Amino acid sequence: MSKNQRHLMRIIIAAVLFAAALALHMTLEDRAPVWAWLIVFVAVYLIISYDVLLRAGQNIIHGKIFDENFLMIVATAGAFCVFEFVEAVAVMLFYQVGEFFQNYAVNKSRKSIAALMDICPETARVATDDGGEITLDPSEVEIGSLVVVRAGEKVPIDGVVEAGDGYLDCSALTGESAPVAVTAGDVALSGSISTGGVLRVRTQKRYEDSAVSKILELVENASAKKARAENFITRFAAWYTPAVVIAALLLAVVPPLCIAYNSGAVWTDWVTRALTFLVVSCPCALVISVPMSFFGGIGAASKHGILVKGGNYLELLDRAGVAVFDKTGTITKGKFEVVSVACADGVSREEVVLAAARAEYSSLHPVAVSVVEAAKAYGFTPSSADSATELAGRGVVVQADGETIACGNSKLMSERGVNIPDGFISGGAGTVVYVARGERLLGAIEVADGLKEDSVAAIGALKAEGVKTVMLTGDNRTAAARVAAEAGVDEYRAELLPDMKVTELEAVIARERGEDDGSRRGKAVAFVGDGINDAPVLSRADVGIAMGALGSDAAIEAADIVLMNDSLAQIVLAKRIARKTVGIVKQNIIFALAVKAIVLVLAAFGIANMWLAVFADVGVAVLAILNAMRALNVKTAGDKRVKSVAQTPPASR
Repeated sequence: MSKNQRHLMRIIIAAVLFAAALALHMTLEDRAPVWAWLIVFVAVYLIISYDVLLRAGQNIIHGKIFDENFLMIVATAGAFCVFEFVEAVAVMLFYQVGEFFQNYAVNKSRKSIAALMDICPETARVATDDGGEITLDPSEVEIGSLVVVRAGEKVPIDGVVEAGDGYLDCSALTGESAPVAVTAGDVALSGSISTGGVLRVRTQKRYEDSAVSKILELVENASAKKARAENFITRFAAWYTPAVVIAALLLAVVPPLCIAYNSGAVWTDWVTRALTFLVVSCPCALVISVPMSFFGGIGAASKHGILVKGGNYLELLDRAGVAVFDKTGTITKGKFEVVSVACADGVSREEVVLAAARAEYSSLHPVAVSVVEAAKAYGFTPSSADSATELAGRGVVVQADGETIACGNSKLMSERGVNIPDGFISGGAGTVVYVARGERLLGAIEVADGLKEDSVAAIGALKAEGVKTVMLTGDNRTAAARVAAEAGVDEYRAELLPDMKVTELEAVIARERGEDDGSRRGKAVAFVGDGINDAPVLSRADVGIAMGALGSDAAIEAADIVLMNDSLAQIVLAKRIARKTVGIVKQNIIFALAVKAIVLVLAAFGIANMWLAVFADVGVAVLAILNAMRALNVKTAGDKRVKSVAQTPPASR
């Protein structure tokens, strides 16, 4: 039987005994002495309240006196002192009912988070040299080991598929429901589940450095970083509780003394008011519901593959008025593609691309890789007889079938006596690679980094949310201008070194906060990046957002929020989750304080009784916590463009 079930069973038993005692009291009230009824109701009271008494005692021993347990004990003990036996037991019974619902709500939230984070593999099947397998704890698997992953099993450690074809369910990592097709050469992230076929994965990291370990670490540490609202409630409760205890004491003593009556009835009336005042004043609605709201927001973000390192970052993201982006790998794919081909007279596009691929095949430069990839459409097959020489900063020269093919920039062409006519290729937006056979120009290929599929929609959705967009890049001005225009960002800065990016970001922060003109607008600035050179800027921003799936470890470490599927659409969703979470926190604070303030005044004037006090304490707490649970669910249908982009299955990696 769980702790909550035992708690519920005790409440039921106490309620039955209380009902029996109440019925007996109503029937035989005048036939038994007061001390007899005191014994009956104290017995029921101890059954329902012994855990509260223990907690109050332990807290007093540790110097934490003024908490809700202390308030409830003082209020109910005071009720016994003024012979309000029924009210004393009833208040504690309803308090425990409220505690049960609070615990149920909190446990449901925790289970939702736990279910989302139930991605940790327990074992790893490691292939041995003799063709067998051994089962190890993932933390014992060395880098470079060959791990076997069967259908239905989790990938234990990040690696590359060496053999096998199948699909990986990455929903726990990225939030994407569509399985990702993988084959030899594709990346397999730990925590993803094989949904078909047997995969052999060569590990590239240790378990503690893998995606699954980093995710669990981020979620576990998230609660340690409190938002301003949480810190406010902590400080508020530290002063509020002693203040209301003193106020209740004054309410019980001062008015009867001022009235100058010696009647016991007058004293009883004011003591009852003070006890009611104490019950109302319990701050548990705020103390529990505010951090739970942020906990729920973090859980909702995790469900969609957005890892938030603390509730304070949700609060800052809600205040973000500017989103600053890196270009390569963030707005663009970070992968070069052939965007245009210019051909000399009598030369076909196929001949130009195939000749360039023969020259570039042995190079690992991103431009060379993109040319070879384009040549595959023409059935390109490399020749082992080709002998290539790479010339740093100029290009590649290869000896192929008795001919010399040169592929590179205009400087290389000039060195080899190749004439390039003026305006041969318009270019300008990307890198131009010229191709020549001997001294004859065959053509030119323009290679550029294209936009991600969701960049335009996501940036448009952010602007619709009232967020200004800025792009900072180290790329040349021409390429930056093209990407900025295509993506629709409001401003851009180009040709920036990492330290220059920090300087530009600080200028944006000063402008957005109103420090430059003294307006003190108080807006926050978010930076989105993926590369290792983005780590300083991510750390400097109010909210650093890193691309988690393809981003560098340094960027992920420096960031405050990590997007596990590298989709910019997640930024829009994260912004909405932050706005809803902060909205719920504000609702709970206003609602709890307003109700308590009204009932406290009514209690002081003798209008509120113990039953209304129970609602103002337990009822408000339950309502606030149920409201906080709404943070776990965020509708994503608000923007069809972003929703459609976010639901697009990720490309095979």
